Amino acid sequence: MSPRPKIALDKQTIVIAAAQLANEQGSDRVTLALLAKKLNIKPPSLYNHFNGLPGLKRELALFSLEKLYNELEAEALEKSPGEESVLAITDAYLAFARENPGLYEFALSAPDPSDEKVNHAGEKIVTLVLSKIKPFHFSDVEAIHAVRGLRSLMHGFASLEQKGGFGMPFDINESYRLAVQTFFRGMKKSG
Repeated sequence: MSPRPKIALDKQTIVIAAAQLANEQGSDRVTLALLAKKLNIKPPSLYNHFNGLPGLKRELALFSLEKLYNELEAEALEKSPGEESVLAITDAYLAFARENPGLYEFALSAPDPSDEKVNHAGEKIVTLVLSKIKPFHFSDVEAIHAVRGLRSLMHGFASLEQKGGFGMPFDINESYRLAVQTFFRGMKKSG
C-alpha cells in the first residue's frame, strides 16, 4: 500500500470541506471518518484541529452563522431600514438555505450558553434584523418578538421546502413573498 501524500490542512480548509460534505450528503452524515476520507487523510489527523465530532460540529455552527450573517448583511447593506431591507434579508435567508441545505442545519442548533463565539455570531444576525425593523417603532420586547416571528416564518418555509412539502403546482417564490408581505402587514398594524 502506498503512503498517503502529505497534505497541509488548516482548520478553515477542513471546515469548508465539512460544509461541502454536509451540503452534499446532509448534516447528519458528517462524521470524522467520512470527512477524513473526503480529505484523503486518516481520521486521527482531524483531532489536531478539533475536539472530536462535537468540536467539528461547533466549528460548522460558527461557520454557518458567520456565512449566513455575511450574506444577509450584503443584501441589506445598501437598503434603508424598513420593509425593503427586511425583504432583502428574507430573500437572502431562503437563498442561503437553498444553496447550503446541510450547512443551514448547523446554523439552527441552539448554542451552548457558555460558547461566546457561537452566541456572538447568532446575536449579530438578530442585531442586524433589529436594526432594519427600527422604522416599525416597536418597543424592545416587541422587536424581539417580531424577529422571532420572522425567523420562524423563514425557517418554516425553508424547512418545508427542503422536505418537499410544497408539492402543489404553484410558484414557491410567490408563496414565500406573499407570506412575508402578510407578516409585514401585521407588523405595520402593531408597530
